[in-house]
Amino acid sequence: MGFGQNKRSQIALGVYVSFAILVADPMASTLALLALLWVAAKIGGELAVRFKVPAVAGQLCIGLVLAALPKYFPSFPSVSDSTEASAIAYIGVVILMFVVGLESSISQMLKVGWASLRVATVGVVAPMICGLLVAYWLLPASTLAEDLFIGACLSVTSLSISIQVLRERGVSKSQSGKVIIGASIIDDILGLLVLAAVSGIAVASSVKVASDGSGGALWGQLGKALGMTMLFLVFALAVGQWVSPRIFKIASRFRSEELLLPLVLAFAFAMAYLGNLVGLATIVGACAAGLVLEHTHMVFLQERETHNLDDMLHPLVMTFAPLFFVLTGASIDVSALAQPSTLLLAGALTVAGIAGKYVCGYVAGSGLSVPVIGWGMVPRGEVGLIFVAVGRDIQINGKPFLSPEIQAGILGAILLTTILGPIGLAWVVGRAKGAVK
Repeated sequence: MGFGQNKRSQIALGVYVSFAILVADPMASTLALLALLWVAAKIGGELAVRFKVPAVAGQLCIGLVLAALPKYFPSFPSVSDSTEASAIAYIGVVILMFVVGLESSISQMLKVGWASLRVATVGVVAPMICGLLVAYWLLPASTLAEDLFIGACLSVTSLSISIQVLRERGVSKSQSGKVIIGASIIDDILGLLVLAAVSGIAVASSVKVASDGSGGALWGQLGKALGMTMLFLVFALAVGQWVSPRIFKIASRFRSEELLLPLVLAFAFAMAYLGNLVGLATIVGACAAGLVLEHTHMVFLQERETHNLDDMLHPLVMTFAPLFFVLTGASIDVSALAQPSTLLLAGALTVAGIAGKYVCGYVAGSGLSVPVIGWGMVPRGEVGLIFVAVGRDIQINGKPFLSPEIQAGILGAILLTTILGPIGLAWVVGRAKGAVK
């Protein structure tokens, strides 16, 4: 009797284990993490709204809180380590940038082209000089290459954060908003060239081979990058204008339903990929895809859809883009910011970063809002984080080119400008009371 009961228990245990193996899903933890991130994004956005600041600022701050929790509660998940959540959030920001491009057109961009070029040029040069001076003052032991790299990290602008604020305030289609969009795209291109230059200087300064031709190789790489960038822009804005309407005309012959949304997303992702192939950030390629596409290109498919394209894209942006902003805040190492010297460096670089970007509003042209354009160029966000990652990955005699303290100081400045930028932008837009041109 006991033997039979024991055998039945073993069989029951075996069935339970087999069932547990069958139902076990390696993605289950990712689903739980996504649930946490979405709830956190909404809580951060709600708190931000109650304090009358942009929702994106609350999402960034709640990400910072999530990054700190594992320090005190070891069982709490490290949200920034999830590659699956990062991939989904990344898709969200690519879609957001595609929508930004859709809201403009090439003809509109050309109208503010010179203004955007002036703003972008000053917006790269001025903060780089300010950052270099701060590094020279606070880091006397640093090399010129390190000072240049620190300045370069302040030279870029995160368009995705500013445009989210402009969209929330309903002024993304204003002249100032268009200048910010155009300047941020040019800013990204110039910033990548600056990154290539200072990275080459860093390597050359460490191995002492500048005299035997490395300088020429560096200029050759810069020329290649510039040529590939121009080629991509010509392709996107000229060839894409000719290709896209024909693609959608062919697709309109398909008999299956709900073609429009998958097709435009495929077009956006393909352009983002092509942009990355030539050294540009994928968000620039996605934005270029939106600029190329016009509603007249999609009229044949649009007539067959039950919803228009804007209505279909809006829920995607509102669902996935907040994940990106939460994870951007969660990528900051909170403990690295606790040292007084690091806090001083972060504060000084923040002031330098804001001042350097704000002055570019003065060259935008008459009739445009200096405060709106100045504050709109302040956030660094994910672009600045990419710069810091490059500096961290450069190895000098087996050590990172940027020390942990310098990395933490730059990250602190990026975080503060990312938070203060949208707050300042929302404040100046609110003061304008709908009079933003």
